[in-house]
Amino acid sequence: MTDKKVLFVASEMIPYLPENEVSSLAYENPRMVNDRGGQIRIFMPRFGNINERRHQLHEVIRLSGMNLVINDMDMPLIIKVASIPKERIQVYFIDNEEYFKRKATFSDEEGNLFPDNDERAIFFAKGVVETVKKLNWSPDIIHVHGWMASMLPLYLRRYYADEPLFADSKIVTSVYDRNFEGTLDKGMLEKVKFDGIAESEVNALADPDYSGIMKVAIDNSDAVIVASERIPEDLQAYLDSADKPVLPFVPIYEFEEAYKEFYETKVLG
Repeated sequence: MTDKKVLFVASEMIPYLPENEVSSLAYENPRMVNDRGGQIRIFMPRFGNINERRHQLHEVIRLSGMNLVINDMDMPLIIKVASIPKERIQVYFIDNEEYFKRKATFSDEEGNLFPDNDERAIFFAKGVVETVKKLNWSPDIIHVHGWMASMLPLYLRRYYADEPLFADSKIVTSVYDRNFEGTLDKGMLEKVKFDGIAESEVNALADPDYSGIMKVAIDNSDAVIVASERIPEDLQAYLDSADKPVLPFVPIYEFEEAYKEFYETKVLG
């Protein structure tokens, strides 16, 4: 992985959010690439339950200040950054008062999904791409962890299809077990179509449940990693019929060599 540039885009990540399958692997995966001489950038949403003082987040003025259009609304983009001291790893946070100030990640105290989670995912995807453009950093691999990050492959391949910075980037999506029940906003398909993306490209968003969102991510990825021991049956069947490299599940305590080899032989090979 020496000198390869890998962009990690994650819904969750330790130590900023509680430990779970996604947040743990979203931390261990870039650490592994970093340890093997790769160049990394990490992006995640700046959820309101992340303690900014404890983790020493600070705004990057030169990267902030842009407005992103989400469903015909101008939404200001704020970029913050923090470092994981013991690993010498920097993390960029995509922030917006409207979408990410609330003191929770994906759902309220009763466990109900936030009604604007679809817009938050679109904003996050656009925010990552626009910030990487400002950094003028062209990744060899873009690796997506978690469903709120999973709009990135679609937007990169369709909305930003003519962006030269990503012309040679390979997209890898990790598919986890079902991360939420129910569906996102039923109007999600129309919001994506508003961005000029053809309905035929996103039919699965007509019913935007977890599987539908991940199918769209899979369709727009170059390779897929099964990151949970069990994933929904319909997603497994979808992967079985997909004409792209798929790495079967590997436990986190032995993922390093498997991921490195997959990157080098199947994704970049």
